[in-house]
Formats: sequence, structure tokens, C-alpha cells
Amino acid sequence: MLLGGGAREHALAWKLKQGPDLTALFCAPGNPGTGALGENLAVDAEDPKAVVAAARARAVDLVVVGPEAPLVKGVADALRAAGVAVFGPSAAAACIEGSKAFAKEVMAAAGIPTASHRVFRSTAEAAAYARTQGPLVVKADGLAAGKGVVVARTGLEAAEAVHQLAAMGQAASALVLEELLEGEEVSAIALCDGERYQLFPAAQDHKRIFDGDQGPNTGGMGAYAPAPFLDGRGLDEVGRAVIGPALREMKRRGTPFTGALFAGLMLTPRGPRVLEFNCRFGDPETQALMMQLDEDLLPLLHAAARGALPDRPLRLRAGATVGVVMAASGYPGSPRKGDLIEGIPQAEATGAQVFQAGTKALAGQLVTAGGRVLSVCAHGSTVATAREAAYRACSMIRFEGAQYRRDIGSRALA
Repeated sequence: MLLGGGAREHALAWKLKQGPDLTALFCAPGNPGTGALGENLAVDAEDPKAVVAAARARAVDLVVVGPEAPLVKGVADALRAAGVAVFGPSAAAACIEGSKAFAKEVMAAAGIPTASHRVFRSTAEAAAYARTQGPLVVKADGLAAGKGVVVARTGLEAAEAVHQLAAMGQAASALVLEELLEGEEVSAIALCDGERYQLFPAAQDHKRIFDGDQGPNTGGMGAYAPAPFLDGRGLDEVGRAVIGPALREMKRRGTPFTGALFAGLMLTPRGPRVLEFNCRFGDPETQALMMQLDEDLLPLLHAAARGALPDRPLRLRAGATVGVVMAASGYPGSPRKGDLIEGIPQAEATGAQVFQAGTKALAGQLVTAGGRVLSVCAHGSTVATAREAAYRACSMIRFEGAQYRRDIGSRALA
């Protein structure tokens, strides 16, 4: 049973479906894309009791948790207490994403390189400090659906960001103000079983809504993998300096991390620095990474859930994958919904994979139902060929007001 309903979950379902040992796939709540691969369940993924009941009723052998909110709310704990294997950390371990201040504590204790920072629980004190500083990154401590971070270039902008984020309520009950790091930003995601890990190739997300990294932050407008800025040797070093120490520190605290550990990294002139940890697969990185994985995903997730992850590298396809997010008009503010989506079969006939997110089946037709509507992904021998294929597929898909960036993957070509 796969929890979640976005393009990340559609991509995970697509990959899990390829496994010869899969006998049944349930998605809660899923979307029309996952519904074509398995059975969607009208279950609240953030309700531990409902998830456990659904898993028991269907004799589920493994639950894979996609989004962070169910993890922070203890869904994995409830499943483990019920004797159901689950790929995803406990609520205590999920605090590595649920609280940025906690993540900084873990990094400090483990000796993981990161930006210098201060934590504030008073908006007035945070704003007063910000006004005395130069460039800062202002972060809400809690979960904010990818919208709790503001990059401020001046002290005045930082003070304004403090008040802006404080208005979010509980997610900003504490604020983390940290130095602004410069460099290439990449995502490193590892499968973890509490002690061992296996790293996917580095991916690069594109967070802002417009080309050239302009406009407001979003949940992610596209990604590609592998990112050339972090090669095999560099990725090995990230494993030794970041992932391994994080796992050891979490285990030392009595909260071992089992699941997908996501390290957002800035590749600075002084070496990689951790910007943040997430407690789950990234979105939209996962869509590209699933197309890069050249082995069955199911036994890997099951082994991680049982604390028996193989001590070997992941098997990966040669070449690259580029994924482009097609978003609704008005995103990331107030996206319009209910527009007819056409052209997906034609796009997939080119060899691309179209993973659904903000979609809904209505009277036999597919319509928009959220901000990020689709992730259009294509594989190629190089980033350039994969990018060309992805944009060719995008050009075949139509819905009113569709918007997408035209520069996904371009940094790899510079």
C-alpha cells in the first residue's frame, strides 16, 4: 500500500508495478494515474488508525509512505505497532524534516557541514536580529509544503520575511535564520534501513515558478538526474560526511531512521553543505530517479523496512532523465481547477512518462484539480537529449492556462 496522491506517488507506483513479486498494489488516496496501476482507496493517509485498518483489511505486506505529513503524524509508528512492515521513519525520526531546528541539532552533534544559523522563538527578536544582518535565509521551523523558506538579500528583506513567515502560524512557531550559501544546489536521496544506506544519483530541482529561477518558490517545477555537479566520487563523500553520520546520530538518540533520507545540498567552494533534511522521497526528484533506477524497487524498500538493506550500490541506467512540471494557471497562488487535460496518450507514445499529481477524473474525462498538475519525464543518452524529449512530450499536452518552465536541466548544459 502506497500512501499519497501526487506525481511522486504515481512514479513510485509505476516503478513498483514493474516488480515480478508484486501481487496487489493499493494507493491511499492515490490519483487517476495510480488508479490505472492499482486500486485507489478512499483513506486519509494522515490518519494512523484508518491506515492501519486499511492495511489489515487487505493483508498488506508493506506500506510505503510518500509525503512527509503522515510520517510526522505517526503513521509509520502505528503500522509498526500493528506488525505491518513500513518504509518510512517514525514520528520521532521524521522530526529531521518536521523541525528545522531539530535538524540543525542533529547536524551539529554529528559534525555534518551546514550553514551557520540562529533559532528564534520570538518574532520581534528574529526581526531585530535580521535587520542587523546582510543576506540571510529565513525558514519556518515546521512543515510548510515547500513554501516556508525565503531567501533575503538584505537585512530589511530578512526582517520582512520574518513577519511574512510568522503569519503562517504553528509552522513558524520557531524561525531559523541562517547564512546564505552560494553555489549549485542539488538533492541527494538515500534508501536507509537505520544503519546502512544506498544513494541515488544526485538530482537538481528547480524551485521557482519562472525561467531563470525567477518568481516565488513552489513545490518544485521540474528536476533532472544525474546532476553533473556531484559525480560518483563526490556522491561517495556525501555518503561518508552526511548520510552516514546522520544515521549514526539518529540511532544514538534512540530514533533510528528507516526510509528515504533526503539531503538538500549546496555545493560551495568549501565543499558540500546541508541546507535541509527531508524524511521522504523528493518531489519532483523522485519522478526522474525512478526512471534512472535499473532494478526492482520493491525488494529494496522491503529490505530497508526490515533493516536488511543490501550493502552495495544501486543499479542505475546509463544516460539521464529530465522531468518537467506542468502547473495550473494561478499556481503557486490560487490555481484554477476543472480544466480538461488532453494529449497524455500522444505524449506517452513518444516514450515519455507522464506522472499525474493535481488531476481528477470527472465524467470520464481528466481535469485539473491542483497546482502542480503533471510531471512529464523523458530519458535520453544525455541531459540534452532527455530534455528535448521531455519538452516534445509537453508540447503535446493541453489544458487551459498550462504553465511550465522552459529551462529545466539547462544548468547541466552550461
